Amino acid sequence: MRVKMILPALTEATSPFFRPIKYALFPPLGLATLAAHLDPADEIELQDEHVEKLNLNDDPELVVIQVYITSARRAYELADHYRQRGAHVCLGGLHVTSLPREAAQHADTIFLGPGDDTFARFLRDFRAGQPRACYQAPAQRALEHLPPLRRDLIKRNLYLVPNSIVVSRGCPHQCNFCYKNAFFEGGNSFYTQRVDAALAEIERLPGRHLYFLDDHLFGNAKFAAALCEGMRGMNRVWQAAATVQSVLKPGLVEKAAAAGLRSLFVGFETLSPQNLRASSKYQNLRKDYGAAIRRLHDNGVMVNGSFVFGMDDDDASVFDRTVEWAVGNGIETATFHILTPYPGTGLYQQMQAQNRVLHSDWDLYDTRHVVYQPARLSANELENGYWRAYREFYAWKNIFAGAWTSASWTERARHIAYAGGWKKFEPLWDLAIRAKRVTTMLPTLEAVLGAHSRRDDAPTPLPASEHSEPMLG
Repeated sequence: MRVKMILPALTEATSPFFRPIKYALFPPLGLATLAAHLDPADEIELQDEHVEKLNLNDDPELVVIQVYITSARRAYELADHYRQRGAHVCLGGLHVTSLPREAAQHADTIFLGPGDDTFARFLRDFRAGQPRACYQAPAQRALEHLPPLRRDLIKRNLYLVPNSIVVSRGCPHQCNFCYKNAFFEGGNSFYTQRVDAALAEIERLPGRHLYFLDDHLFGNAKFAAALCEGMRGMNRVWQAAATVQSVLKPGLVEKAAAAGLRSLFVGFETLSPQNLRASSKYQNLRKDYGAAIRRLHDNGVMVNGSFVFGMDDDDASVFDRTVEWAVGNGIETATFHILTPYPGTGLYQQMQAQNRVLHSDWDLYDTRHVVYQPARLSANELENGYWRAYREFYAWKNIFAGAWTSASWTERARHIAYAGGWKKFEPLWDLAIRAKRVTTMLPTLEAVLGAHSRRDDAPTPLPASEHSEPMLG
């Protein structure tokens, strides 16, 4: 069987003028995971439009397209194109689960929720000539039965981080703005691989660097601790995402740092306790953000802080206050977002009921545009403040100011190299992407991550007094 698997690109990623490095970071692991269910004799082509031009003149029998909200329009164009050519088209992903009726107009089959448990069933039905129009993920979901994902289909040279990996699904928390709540609705919303299976997959990956794409790698502390114990001695340097709450748990960061953790994405989101309560992000309440940052830095781990602007308690001062706080706490990199009410979330339902959703142009639901009516800001104030926060945080003066919060010259240099390399040299990243040479920069990334002033076997414990301090806000 001839099978085509496609990850459609966001508009910005195909711009002839400039393409940010973030679109050439990770290969499409979701599609490679589904491909593992196909027969070894099938002819499979996996294409990621973020890093390559699609071949639309082929003649596959089966087309599988992964759909995110800001790629929905492009995904539907591709689906309609291949249906006209006689292919059976499948659509799945976050947006399809959130708006199944919309997606079904462009597909022969749609998948609701994770496809790990339903794609194999679809393939049996399809080969028998009886495919269904819709497959719903079961309530009880697990990863133990999954075959190894088809990394042979991934074009490693097109990505800065080809060694990305996912060892869990979902998140144990239920923030009301989170896009993935609807995706895991009706079943277990967080589950992991077996530790031995995860370690075996890590062992198979070449090179030294890893990036865990899990929404919350430390979501199951027992699993995370066992994983980190198993990784000690592998000589890896790796990055991941976790919560403030998990960073403050005794012993976990120390195990991760000893296993090679060097950078962690942390969802601070807001400095306002009122905003945290309104968004159901209770896991951040009464947590000392500063203590979490100090603990990570003391263990040689850099911080990528996530912040959301435009919550109902935010006024025009939120941008400068957030940047000042992030710089003052020595956060190496920051990711800013404009609050976005995604379909299928509690936030979307709330704003619809309040008549605050402005439109349904999914291309603009990218956390860079205002698509709702803010409470205490105008749309222009929110968008302008968002862009100003990026400019100010990544201004050289603030990169140096953040670096100088560390007493170690090694850590200062690493801070400057990482923050500056991420934002100040974007034109060079664009050249590397266009030349399809982005992977050649991986040794530089490994060197920056690996340079720190603490020994791997001597992480710093968290003083008991810091664990209960209130959040600064």
